Amino acid sequence: MVEEVDVLATVVGFKSEMQAGDTARHVLVVDDSRAQRHMLTMQLKRWGYQVSECDSGQSALALCRTRDVDIILSDWMMPGMTGIDFCREFRALGRESYGYFILLTSKSEKTEIADGLEAGADDFLTKPVASNELRARLRAGERMLAMQAEVLAKNKVIVSTLVELQKLYDSLDRDLIEARKLQQTLVRDRVRDYGWARVSLLLRNSGRVGGDLVGSFPVDASRFVAYSIDVSGHGVASAMMTARLAGFLTGSSPDQNLAYGKGPDGSHVLLPPEVVVERFNRLMLDEIQAEQYFTMAFAVVDRDRGRLGLVQAGHPHPILIRADGRIEELGRGGLPVGLLPDATFERQDLPIGPGDRLVLFSDGFTECPLPSGRDFGQDGLTESLRRSAHLSGSELLEALVWDLAQQAGSDSFPDDVSGVVVDLLKQDTGQHRPVPVIAEERQPLFDG
Repeated sequence: MVEEVDVLATVVGFKSEMQAGDTARHVLVVDDSRAQRHMLTMQLKRWGYQVSECDSGQSALALCRTRDVDIILSDWMMPGMTGIDFCREFRALGRESYGYFILLTSKSEKTEIADGLEAGADDFLTKPVASNELRARLRAGERMLAMQAEVLAKNKVIVSTLVELQKLYDSLDRDLIEARKLQQTLVRDRVRDYGWARVSLLLRNSGRVGGDLVGSFPVDASRFVAYSIDVSGHGVASAMMTARLAGFLTGSSPDQNLAYGKGPDGSHVLLPPEVVVERFNRLMLDEIQAEQYFTMAFAVVDRDRGRLGLVQAGHPHPILIRADGRIEELGRGGLPVGLLPDATFERQDLPIGPGDRLVLFSDGFTECPLPSGRDFGQDGLTESLRRSAHLSGSELLEALVWDLAQQAGSDSFPDDVSGVVVDLLKQDTGQHRPVPVIAEERQPLFDG
């Protein structure tokens, strides 16, 4: 039987401790003794609580399924469902708000008290219940309920904030996916066939967008440029810088391309690689003025003269694989671009011939950490190139990525990886004549 008292009693001589405007706590008294329930109810009403009464654990459990209860005072020993059984079932209801559970008992054995705590009880009162002790336990319960309500309120704010952050993240992620697609268009042709040479490109970002840039553009029928760039940092800022740099290395617009100067007759002339890199250095420091720098390998391949002009500006050493299988490490080192205003860059001129292969790559390969604590390194990359020398340029780049993933134990790399493979074909596939090999003669490679 359920007896509910929904009206707060006002008894002469007792002043409610509940402040005006406060919501009264709902206390449920559960006891098979009507007299015991009546005594507790009268005290609780005097203190300003909203009180409900139940004469059994079953009826109390049914009430708790339909109404919110803040504090429960339950006798331990009751016919049918005991107080400890009721406590266990009450905790299993999965309520959002917490209910403070006090067991009323004459038991004092430590094992029995432990059983009550194990079932989910918060506190105990020894019968007969002393008024001052009951009031103290109720205050303790109210403090816990207040803290729990505060936590719930803060959790709701956190959840609401997380939902908003998730919406922002989803929106940003969609934008980054579109930005990735746009960045990939900077390397529209992954394989470019010049007839007498073929250039293969790889660009793989560690995130949605990255700071690596690779490319190639023709100068004339016998010359082309290949380059590899790695902008400092990661993410959107680096990606925006690569997009800007790509605009200065487009073969379709010589007026915007920093690799070209103007000849005496006003025509566009190809500048030496060291001059090109110096122009980029001045651009970064004088015009762009961003808190960024980049490394670069810039190469000009000349078919008629059979020579390679190369500048390495802080980038990993390019590798030249000769037709006979010999592997040469190229480059003069040099500073990154955009650090010092008076930086100079040294060009290296090399003879090239049919069957030679030039490989440019970013430090995402060489500085990739391995489980052993070492980096993949230049030696690891060289060994991978040696094993895959029989593959085509695009297959070779994919083999490098595969080897790196095997060594690192994951195909999610901490940095962008990119590369360029320049293959000088042994047989002319077009109407161009084969590339001559010039071993000693140092002929001018550039117009400017």
